Amino acid sequence: MPLELYNTMGRELEEFRPLAAGKAGFYGCGPTVYNYAHIGNLRAFVFQDTLKRSLRFLGYEVTHVMNVTDIGHLVGDADEGEDKMVRTAQERGTSVLEIAQFYTDAFFLDADRLGIIRPTVVCKATDHVQEMIDLIKRIEANGHTYMAGGNLYFDISTFPDYGKLARLNLDELKAGARIDVDANKRNPYDFVLWFTKSKFENQALTWESPWGRGYPGWHIECSAMSMKYLGEQFDIHTGGIDHIQIHHTNEIAQTEGATGKKWVNYWLHNEFLVMDKGKMSKSSGNFLTLQYVIDQGYDALDYRFFLLGGHYRSQITFSWESMESAKNARKSLIKQVAKIAGNAKGSFPDESKASAAIAALPADSPVRAYIDRFRTAIEQDLNTPRAISELQGLVRDGAIPADDALASLVLMDSVLGLSLADSACALLEAQKKEAATPAESDPRVDALVAERIEAKKSKNFARADEIRNQLKGEGIILEDSPAGTTWRRVSGGRA
Repeated sequence: MPLELYNTMGRELEEFRPLAAGKAGFYGCGPTVYNYAHIGNLRAFVFQDTLKRSLRFLGYEVTHVMNVTDIGHLVGDADEGEDKMVRTAQERGTSVLEIAQFYTDAFFLDADRLGIIRPTVVCKATDHVQEMIDLIKRIEANGHTYMAGGNLYFDISTFPDYGKLARLNLDELKAGARIDVDANKRNPYDFVLWFTKSKFENQALTWESPWGRGYPGWHIECSAMSMKYLGEQFDIHTGGIDHIQIHHTNEIAQTEGATGKKWVNYWLHNEFLVMDKGKMSKSSGNFLTLQYVIDQGYDALDYRFFLLGGHYRSQITFSWESMESAKNARKSLIKQVAKIAGNAKGSFPDESKASAAIAALPADSPVRAYIDRFRTAIEQDLNTPRAISELQGLVRDGAIPADDALASLVLMDSVLGLSLADSACALLEAQKKEAATPAESDPRVDALVAERIEAKKSKNFARADEIRNQLKGEGIILEDSPAGTTWRRVSGGRA
Protein backbone atom coordinates (compact mmCIF):
# COMPACT_ATOMS: atom_id res chain seq x y z
CA MET A 1 0.00 0.00 0.00
CA PRO A 2 1.18 3.61 -0.49
CA LEU A 3 2.43 5.79 2.34
CA GLU A 4 -0.39 7.78 3.93
CA LEU A 5 0.25 10.81 6.13
CA TYR A 6 -2.17 12.89 8.19
CA ASN A 7 -2.08 16.34 6.62
CA THR A 8 -3.04 19.03 9.12
CA MET A 9 -4.04 21.30 6.25
CA GLY A 10 -6.89 19.01 5.18
CA ARG A 11 -7.36 17.26 8.56
CA GLU A 12 -7.25 13.85 6.87
CA LEU A 13 -4.98 11.04 5.77
CA GLU A 14 -3.55 11.64 2.31
CA GLU A 15 -1.42 9.50 0.05
CA PHE A 16 2.12 10.85 -0.06
CA ARG A 17 2.93 12.04 -3.57
CA PRO A 18 6.33 13.78 -3.60
CA LEU A 19 7.13 16.60 -5.99
CA ALA A 20 10.03 14.57 -7.40
CA ALA A 21 9.62 10.82 -7.82
CA GLY A 22 11.67 8.85 -5.32
CA LYS A 23 12.71 11.94 -3.38
CA ALA A 24 11.33 13.61 -0.27
CA GLY A 25 12.24 17.04 1.03
CA PHE A 26 11.11 18.11 4.46
CA TYR A 27 11.71 20.94 6.89
CA GLY A 28 11.43 20.47 10.62
CA CYS A 29 11.22 23.38 13.04
CA GLY A 30 14.35 23.17 15.18
CA PRO A 31 15.28 24.33 18.68
CA THR A 32 15.50 27.84 20.05
CA VAL A 33 18.80 27.52 21.85
CA TYR A 34 18.31 29.64 24.96
CA ASN A 35 18.00 26.75 27.42
CA TYR A 36 18.23 22.97 27.56
CA ALA A 37 15.63 21.12 25.50
CA HIS A 38 13.14 19.43 27.80
CA ILE A 39 11.88 15.92 27.11
CA GLY A 40 8.66 17.36 25.69
CA ASN A 41 10.66 19.36 23.13
CA LEU A 42 12.64 16.24 22.29
CA ARG A 43 9.49 14.38 21.31
CA ALA A 44 9.27 16.59 18.21
CA PHE A 45 12.79 15.66 17.17
CA VAL A 46 12.30 11.93 17.74
CA PHE A 47 9.21 12.30 15.52
CA GLN A 48 11.21 14.08 12.80
CA ASP A 49 13.82 11.34 12.98
CA THR A 50 11.17 8.62 12.75
CA LEU A 51 9.69 10.33 9.69
CA LYS A 52 13.09 10.53 8.01
CA ARG A 53 13.94 6.92 8.84
CA SER A 54 10.52 5.78 7.59
CA LEU A 55 10.90 7.60 4.29
CA ARG A 56 14.33 6.03 3.79
CA PHE A 57 12.96 2.58 4.67
CA LEU A 58 10.29 3.06 2.03
CA GLY A 59 12.90 3.87 -0.59
CA TYR A 60 12.93 7.66 -0.72
CA GLU A 61 16.04 9.81 -0.97
CA VAL A 62 15.51 12.27 1.87
CA THR A 63 16.68 15.86 2.29
CA HIS A 64 15.97 16.97 5.85
CA VAL A 65 16.49 20.62 6.78
CA MET A 66 16.31 21.89 10.36
CA ASN A 67 16.88 25.41 11.67
CA VAL A 68 18.54 26.52 14.87
CA THR A 69 16.93 29.73 16.15
CA ASP A 70 19.62 31.82 17.81
CA ILE A 71 17.99 35.25 17.51
CA GLY A 72 14.57 36.84 17.07
CA HIS A 73 12.28 34.40 18.96
CA LEU A 74 10.35 36.47 21.46
CA VAL A 75 8.87 35.05 24.66
CA GLY A 76 5.40 35.38 23.11
CA ASP A 77 5.02 33.83 19.67
CA ALA A 78 2.81 36.75 18.61
CA ASP A 79 5.57 39.39 18.83
CA GLU A 80 5.24 39.84 22.58
CA GLY A 81 7.87 40.07 25.30
CA GLU A 82 11.63 39.86 25.19
CA ASP A 83 13.91 37.95 22.86
CA LYS A 84 14.48 34.55 24.51
CA MET A 85 18.15 34.49 23.58
CA VAL A 86 18.85 38.00 24.83
CA ARG A 87 17.04 37.44 28.10
CA THR A 88 19.09 34.33 28.89
CA ALA A 89 22.34 36.09 27.94
CA GLN A 90 21.52 38.97 30.27
CA GLU A 91 20.63 36.58 33.10
CA ARG A 92 23.90 34.66 32.65
CA GLY A 93 26.11 37.68 32.05
CA THR A 94 27.43 36.36 28.75
CA SER A 95 26.96 36.97 25.03
CA VAL A 96 24.05 35.75 22.93
CA LEU A 97 26.35 33.80 20.63
CA GLU A 98 28.02 32.05 23.57
CA ILE A 99 24.61 31.09 24.96
CA ALA A 100 23.53 29.86 21.53
CA GLN A 101 26.61 27.70 21.03
CA PHE A 102 26.41 26.18 24.51
CA TYR A 103 22.78 25.13 24.17
CA THR A 104 23.21 24.06 20.54
CA ASP A 105 25.93 21.65 21.66
CA ALA A 106 23.70 20.46 24.51
CA PHE A 107 20.82 19.87 22.11
CA PHE A 108 22.88 17.76 19.72
CA LEU A 109 24.32 15.75 22.61
CA ASP A 110 20.74 14.85 23.56
CA ALA A 111 19.93 14.09 19.92
CA ASP A 112 22.92 11.76 19.63
CA ARG A 113 21.98 9.92 22.82
CA LEU A 114 18.45 9.44 21.48
CA GLY A 115 19.74 7.90 18.26
CA ILE A 116 18.57 10.85 16.15
CA ILE A 117 20.28 11.00 12.75
CA ARG A 118 21.62 14.48 12.03
CA PRO A 119 19.58 16.46 9.47
CA THR A 120 20.96 16.82 5.97
CA VAL A 121 21.21 20.56 6.61
CA VAL A 122 21.35 22.36 9.96
CA CYS A 123 21.02 26.09 9.44
CA LYS A 124 21.46 28.85 12.03
CA ALA A 125 19.29 31.94 11.82
CA THR A 126 22.24 34.26 12.37
CA ASP A 127 23.95 32.82 9.27
CA HIS A 128 20.98 33.54 7.00
CA VAL A 129 19.92 37.12 7.71
CA GLN A 130 20.59 38.21 4.13
CA GLU A 131 18.23 35.51 2.83
CA MET A 132 15.59 36.83 5.22
CA ILE A 133 16.08 40.39 4.01
CA ASP A 134 15.81 39.27 0.38
CA LEU A 135 12.58 37.41 1.12
CA ILE A 136 11.08 40.36 2.96
CA LYS A 137 11.83 42.53 -0.08
CA ARG A 138 9.71 40.18 -2.22
CA ILE A 139 6.88 40.26 0.32
CA GLU A 140 7.04 44.06 0.36
CA ALA A 141 7.09 44.28 -3.44
CA ASN A 142 3.84 42.29 -3.54
CA GLY A 143 2.07 44.80 -1.30
CA HIS A 144 1.79 42.78 1.92
CA THR A 145 3.65 45.10 4.33
CA TYR A 146 3.49 48.42 6.14
CA MET A 147 5.86 50.40 8.37
CA ALA A 148 4.67 51.53 11.79
CA GLY A 149 6.57 52.63 14.85
CA GLY A 150 9.85 51.84 13.15
CA ASN A 151 9.03 48.17 12.47
CA LEU A 152 7.94 46.41 9.27
CA TYR A 153 4.72 44.38 9.58
CA PHE A 154 2.95 41.80 7.46
CA ASP A 155 -0.60 42.95 6.78
CA ILE A 156 -2.82 39.85 7.00
CA SER A 157 -5.71 41.68 5.33
CA THR A 158 -3.76 41.46 2.06
CA PHE A 159 -3.65 37.67 2.22
CA PRO A 160 -7.18 36.23 1.90
CA ASP A 161 -6.11 32.70 2.86
CA TYR A 162 -4.58 33.78 6.17
CA GLY A 163 -5.31 31.21 8.86
CA LYS A 164 -6.21 28.34 6.51
CA LEU A 165 -3.92 25.89 8.32
CA ALA A 166 -5.38 26.71 11.74
CA ARG A 167 -8.85 27.20 10.24
CA LEU A 168 -9.13 30.68 11.65
CA ASN A 169 -12.13 32.87 10.82
CA LEU A 170 -10.76 36.36 10.34
CA ASP A 171 -14.10 38.08 10.86
CA GLU A 172 -14.52 36.30 14.17
CA LEU A 173 -10.92 37.06 15.10
CA LYS A 174 -11.42 40.76 14.47
CA ALA A 175 -14.69 40.84 16.39
CA GLY A 176 -13.23 39.10 19.42
CA ALA A 177 -9.70 40.45 19.26
CA ARG A 178 -8.08 41.59 22.46
CA ILE A 179 -6.22 44.91 22.58
CA ASP A 180 -2.69 43.97 21.58
CA VAL A 181 0.36 45.25 23.44
CA ASP A 182 1.75 46.45 20.10
CA ALA A 183 -0.31 49.54 19.28
CA ASN A 184 1.45 49.90 15.92
CA LYS A 185 -0.42 46.96 14.45
CA ARG A 186 -3.41 47.65 12.24
CA ASN A 187 -4.76 44.23 13.14
CA PRO A 188 -3.77 42.33 16.32
CA TYR A 189 -2.86 39.33 14.12
CA ASP A 190 -0.45 41.24 11.90
CA PHE A 191 3.11 40.22 12.65
CA VAL A 192 6.60 41.70 12.48
CA LEU A 193 8.90 40.84 9.59
CA TRP A 194 11.70 43.18 10.66
CA PHE A 195 12.27 44.99 13.94
CA THR A 196 14.15 48.29 13.85
CA LYS A 197 13.10 49.36 17.33
CA SER A 198 13.68 46.66 19.89
CA LYS A 199 11.10 45.63 22.47
CA PHE A 200 13.73 46.58 25.05
CA GLU A 201 17.03 48.42 25.13
CA ASN A 202 20.36 47.24 23.78
CA GLN A 203 19.34 44.46 21.40
CA ALA A 204 22.44 42.28 21.17
CA LEU A 205 22.59 41.51 17.45
CA THR A 206 21.42 43.83 14.67
CA TRP A 207 21.95 44.06 10.91
CA GLU A 208 21.64 46.76 8.27
CA SER A 209 18.53 46.51 6.11
CA PRO A 210 16.41 48.63 3.74
CA TRP A 211 14.12 49.37 6.71
CA GLY A 212 16.85 50.41 9.09
CA ARG A 213 19.29 48.64 11.36
CA GLY A 214 17.53 45.88 13.24
CA TYR A 215 16.82 42.17 13.33
CA PRO A 216 14.33 39.71 11.80
CA GLY A 217 11.10 38.43 13.27
CA TRP A 218 11.03 34.76 14.24
CA HIS A 219 8.59 33.58 11.57
CA ILE A 220 10.58 34.87 8.60
CA GLU A 221 13.57 32.74 9.60
CA CYS A 222 11.96 29.40 8.79
CA SER A 223 10.53 30.61 5.49
CA ALA A 224 13.85 31.98 4.24
CA MET A 225 15.98 29.03 5.29
CA SER A 226 13.62 26.32 4.09
CA MET A 227 13.33 27.99 0.69
CA LYS A 228 17.11 28.28 0.36
CA TYR A 229 17.71 24.58 0.84
CA LEU A 230 14.47 23.00 -0.42
CA GLY A 231 13.18 25.49 -3.01
CA GLU A 232 10.02 27.56 -3.18
CA GLN A 233 7.89 24.43 -3.01
CA PHE A 234 8.64 21.25 -1.08
CA ASP A 235 6.95 18.17 0.30
CA ILE A 236 6.68 18.18 4.10
CA HIS A 237 6.87 20.67 6.97
CA THR A 238 6.81 19.36 10.56
CA GLY A 239 6.49 20.81 14.04
CA GLY A 240 4.59 20.57 17.28
CA ILE A 241 0.86 21.27 17.38
CA ASP A 242 1.60 24.52 19.23
CA HIS A 243 3.06 25.90 15.97
CA ILE A 244 -0.21 25.59 14.03
CA GLN A 245 -2.04 28.65 15.36
CA ILE A 246 0.66 31.31 14.95
CA HIS A 247 4.09 30.27 13.72
CA HIS A 248 3.13 27.99 10.83
CA THR A 249 0.13 30.15 9.98
CA ASN A 250 2.42 33.18 9.62
CA GLU A 251 5.04 31.20 7.72
CA ILE A 252 2.46 30.24 5.09
CA ALA A 253 1.17 33.79 4.72
CA GLN A 254 4.57 35.41 4.23
CA THR A 255 6.01 32.68 1.99
CA GLU A 256 3.02 32.38 -0.32
CA GLY A 257 2.69 36.15 -0.17
CA ALA A 258 6.19 36.35 -1.64
CA THR A 259 5.95 33.58 -4.25
CA GLY A 260 2.26 33.63 -5.15
CA LYS A 261 2.08 29.83 -5.13
CA LYS A 262 1.45 26.94 -2.78
CA TRP A 263 4.43 26.39 -0.51
CA VAL A 264 4.19 23.03 1.31
CA ASN A 265 2.12 19.98 0.35
CA TYR A 266 1.99 18.11 3.68
CA TRP A 267 1.89 19.60 7.17
CA LEU A 268 2.67 17.09 9.93
CA HIS A 269 2.35 17.95 13.62
CA ASN A 270 3.21 15.94 16.70
CA GLU A 271 1.16 16.11 19.90
CA PHE A 272 2.36 17.22 23.33
CA LEU A 273 4.07 15.18 26.00
CA VAL A 274 2.33 16.09 29.24
CA MET A 275 2.98 15.54 32.91
CA ASP A 276 0.45 15.08 35.67
CA LYS A 277 0.51 18.85 36.17
CA GLY A 278 -0.18 19.57 32.51
CA LYS A 279 1.87 20.64 29.49
CA MET A 280 5.62 20.66 29.93
CA SER A 281 7.11 24.14 29.46
CA LYS A 282 10.25 26.05 30.32
CA SER A 283 8.37 29.22 31.23
CA SER A 284 6.43 27.47 34.00
CA GLY A 285 9.46 25.55 35.24
CA ASN A 286 7.46 22.35 34.77
CA PHE A 287 9.97 20.40 32.69
CA LEU A 288 12.53 17.61 32.81
CA THR A 289 15.74 17.33 30.82
CA LEU A 290 16.99 14.13 29.24
CA GLN A 291 20.02 14.24 31.53
CA TYR A 292 17.73 14.22 34.56
CA VAL A 293 15.97 11.12 33.22
CA ILE A 294 19.35 9.46 32.69
CA ASP A 295 20.39 10.39 36.22
CA GLN A 296 17.37 8.47 37.51
CA GLY A 297 18.83 5.27 36.08
CA TYR A 298 17.34 5.19 32.58
CA ASP A 299 19.01 5.01 29.20
CA ALA A 300 18.15 7.70 26.65
CA LEU A 301 16.88 4.92 24.38
CA ASP A 302 14.44 3.85 27.10
CA TYR A 303 12.86 7.27 26.57
CA ARG A 304 12.87 6.83 22.79
CA PHE A 305 11.18 3.44 23.24
CA PHE A 306 8.59 5.09 25.50
CA LEU A 307 7.82 7.73 22.85
CA LEU A 308 7.54 5.21 20.02
CA GLY A 309 5.01 3.28 22.11
CA GLY A 310 2.53 6.10 21.42
CA HIS A 311 1.43 7.42 18.03
CA TYR A 312 2.97 10.80 17.20
CA ARG A 313 -0.51 12.38 16.93
CA SER A 314 -1.58 11.12 20.37
CA GLN A 315 -0.90 13.02 23.55
CA ILE A 316 1.36 11.03 25.89
CA THR A 317 1.49 11.42 29.66
CA PHE A 318 4.94 11.04 31.16
CA SER A 319 5.35 9.15 34.42
CA TRP A 320 8.16 7.25 36.09
CA GLU A 321 5.97 4.15 36.07
CA SER A 322 5.68 4.33 32.28
CA MET A 323 9.43 4.87 32.01
CA GLU A 324 10.04 1.78 34.13
CA SER A 325 7.78 -0.23 31.84
CA ALA A 326 9.63 1.06 28.78
CA LYS A 327 12.99 0.26 30.37
CA ASN A 328 11.98 -3.30 31.19
CA ALA A 329 10.43 -3.87 27.76
CA ARG A 330 13.55 -2.62 25.96
CA LYS A 331 15.79 -4.70 28.23
CA SER A 332 13.73 -7.82 27.48
CA LEU A 333 13.86 -7.05 23.76
CA ILE A 334 17.66 -6.71 23.83
CA LYS A 335 18.00 -10.05 25.67
CA GLN A 336 15.84 -11.75 23.05
CA VAL A 337 17.80 -10.17 20.20
CA ALA A 338 21.09 -11.23 21.84
CA LYS A 339 19.81 -14.79 22.13
CA ILE A 340 18.95 -14.81 18.41
CA ALA A 341 22.37 -13.36 17.55
CA GLY A 342 24.03 -16.02 19.67
CA ASN A 343 22.25 -18.75 17.70
CA ALA A 344 22.90 -17.25 14.27
CA LYS A 345 25.60 -18.51 11.91
CA GLY A 346 26.52 -15.00 10.85
CA SER A 347 26.59 -11.57 12.46
CA PHE A 348 24.21 -8.63 12.08
CA PRO A 349 24.19 -7.59 8.40
CA ASP A 350 24.20 -3.97 7.29
CA GLU A 351 20.95 -2.54 5.93
CA SER A 352 21.68 -3.24 2.26
CA LYS A 353 22.64 -6.87 2.92
CA ALA A 354 19.64 -7.30 5.23
CA SER A 355 17.33 -5.95 2.55
CA ALA A 356 18.82 -8.27 -0.07
CA ALA A 357 18.52 -11.26 2.27
CA ILE A 358 14.84 -10.59 2.95
CA ALA A 359 14.11 -9.97 -0.74
CA ALA A 360 15.64 -13.36 -1.59
CA LEU A 361 13.22 -15.23 0.69
CA PRO A 362 10.10 -16.91 -0.74
CA ALA A 363 6.99 -14.75 -0.84
CA ASP A 364 5.23 -17.03 1.65
CA SER A 365 8.09 -16.89 4.17
CA PRO A 366 6.94 -16.07 7.74
CA VAL A 367 9.78 -13.55 7.93
CA ARG A 368 8.46 -11.72 4.88
CA ALA A 369 5.05 -11.64 6.56
CA TYR A 370 6.50 -9.86 9.60
CA ILE A 371 8.31 -7.34 7.41
CA ASP A 372 5.21 -6.74 5.30
CA ARG A 373 3.07 -6.07 8.37
CA PHE A 374 5.79 -3.80 9.76
CA ARG A 375 5.89 -1.88 6.47
CA THR A 376 2.10 -1.56 6.47
CA ALA A 377 2.21 -0.11 9.99
CA ILE A 378 4.73 2.52 8.90
CA GLU A 379 2.77 3.30 5.73
CA GLN A 380 -0.32 3.99 7.84
CA ASP A 381 0.79 7.38 9.14
CA LEU A 382 3.90 6.09 10.93
CA ASN A 383 2.10 3.76 13.32
CA THR A 384 5.08 3.00 15.56
CA PRO A 385 3.09 1.15 18.28
CA ARG A 386 2.01 -1.44 15.71
CA ALA A 387 5.51 -1.55 14.24
CA ILE A 388 6.99 -2.31 17.67
CA SER A 389 4.39 -5.03 18.14
CA GLU A 390 5.56 -6.71 14.93
CA LEU A 391 9.17 -6.48 16.07
CA GLN A 392 8.33 -8.07 19.41
CA GLY A 393 6.35 -10.80 17.68
CA LEU A 394 9.32 -11.58 15.45
CA VAL A 395 11.83 -11.98 18.30
CA ARG A 396 9.44 -14.25 20.21
CA ASP A 397 8.81 -16.51 17.21
CA GLY A 398 11.11 -19.48 17.76
CA ALA A 399 10.26 -20.89 14.33
CA ILE A 400 12.11 -18.11 12.50
CA PRO A 401 15.68 -19.05 11.46
CA ALA A 402 18.13 -16.94 13.46
CA ASP A 403 19.94 -15.42 10.46
CA ASP A 404 16.65 -14.44 8.80
CA ALA A 405 15.50 -12.91 12.08
CA LEU A 406 18.69 -10.82 12.31
CA ALA A 407 18.16 -9.45 8.80
CA SER A 408 14.58 -8.51 9.68
CA LEU A 409 15.64 -6.90 12.94
CA VAL A 410 18.18 -4.73 11.16
CA LEU A 411 15.52 -3.45 8.74
CA MET A 412 12.95 -2.82 11.46
CA ASP A 413 15.45 -1.02 13.66
CA SER A 414 16.52 1.19 10.76
CA VAL A 415 13.11 2.82 11.33
CA LEU A 416 12.78 2.55 15.11
CA GLY A 417 16.33 3.67 15.89
CA LEU A 418 16.70 1.62 19.08
CA SER A 419 20.30 0.46 18.37
CA LEU A 420 19.29 -3.15 18.91
CA ALA A 421 22.32 -4.64 17.15
CA ASP A 422 24.82 -2.61 19.17
CA SER A 423 22.99 -3.26 22.44
CA ALA A 424 22.69 -7.00 21.79
CA CYS A 425 26.37 -7.27 20.83
CA ALA A 426 27.34 -5.39 24.00
CA LEU A 427 25.24 -7.78 26.07
CA LEU A 428 26.79 -10.83 24.41
CA GLU A 429 30.27 -9.46 25.04
CA ALA A 430 29.44 -8.84 28.70
CA GLN A 431 28.12 -12.38 29.01
CA LYS A 432 31.32 -13.78 27.51
CA LYS A 433 33.47 -11.81 29.94
CA GLU A 434 31.36 -12.95 32.86
CA ALA A 435 31.61 -16.59 31.76
CA ALA A 436 35.37 -16.27 31.40
CA THR A 437 35.80 -14.79 34.88
CA PRO A 438 36.88 -17.43 37.44
CA ALA A 439 34.26 -18.14 40.08
CA GLU A 440 34.96 -16.53 43.42
CA SER A 441 36.08 -18.74 46.29
CA ASP A 442 35.76 -18.18 50.01
CA PRO A 443 35.72 -21.17 52.43
CA ARG A 444 33.29 -19.52 54.85
CA VAL A 445 30.84 -18.53 52.10
CA ASP A 446 31.18 -21.92 50.42
CA ALA A 447 30.34 -23.60 53.73
CA LEU A 448 27.23 -21.46 54.20
CA VAL A 449 26.11 -22.20 50.64
CA ALA A 450 26.57 -25.94 51.28
CA GLU A 451 24.63 -25.67 54.55
CA ARG A 452 21.80 -23.88 52.72
CA ILE A 453 21.68 -26.64 50.09
CA GLU A 454 21.33 -29.26 52.83
CA ALA A 455 18.70 -27.15 54.61
CA LYS A 456 16.61 -27.03 51.42
CA LYS A 457 16.96 -30.76 50.93
CA SER A 458 15.66 -31.35 54.48
CA LYS A 459 12.90 -28.79 53.83
CA ASN A 460 14.25 -26.42 56.48
CA PHE A 461 13.35 -23.43 54.34
CA ALA A 462 13.53 -21.01 57.25
CA ARG A 463 17.25 -21.75 57.69
CA ALA A 464 17.81 -21.62 53.92
CA ASP A 465 16.21 -18.15 53.79
CA GLU A 466 18.18 -17.06 56.84
CA ILE A 467 21.46 -17.95 55.13
CA ARG A 468 20.43 -16.21 51.88
CA ASN A 469 19.50 -13.02 53.75
CA GLN A 470 22.71 -13.13 55.82
CA LEU A 471 24.83 -13.35 52.70
CA LYS A 472 22.79 -10.70 50.93
CA GLY A 473 23.49 -8.38 53.83
CA GLU A 474 27.19 -8.98 53.24
CA GLY A 475 26.87 -8.07 49.58
CA ILE A 476 26.77 -11.64 48.28
CA ILE A 477 24.09 -12.74 45.84
CA LEU A 478 23.09 -16.40 45.46
CA GLU A 479 21.93 -17.67 42.11
CA ASP A 480 20.06 -21.01 41.95
CA SER A 481 19.89 -22.95 38.68
CA PRO A 482 19.38 -26.58 37.60
CA ALA A 483 23.18 -26.88 37.60
CA GLY A 484 23.42 -25.89 41.26
CA THR A 485 23.94 -22.76 43.37
CA THR A 486 26.60 -20.16 42.64
CA TRP A 487 27.43 -16.92 44.39
CA ARG A 488 28.91 -13.59 43.42
CA ARG A 489 29.94 -10.52 45.31
CA VAL A 490 28.28 -7.29 44.22
CA SER A 491 30.29 -4.07 44.00
CA GLY A 492 31.38 -2.93 47.43
CA GLY A 493 30.34 -6.21 49.09
CA ARG A 494 32.37 -7.90 51.81
CA ALA A 495 32.67 -11.41 53.23
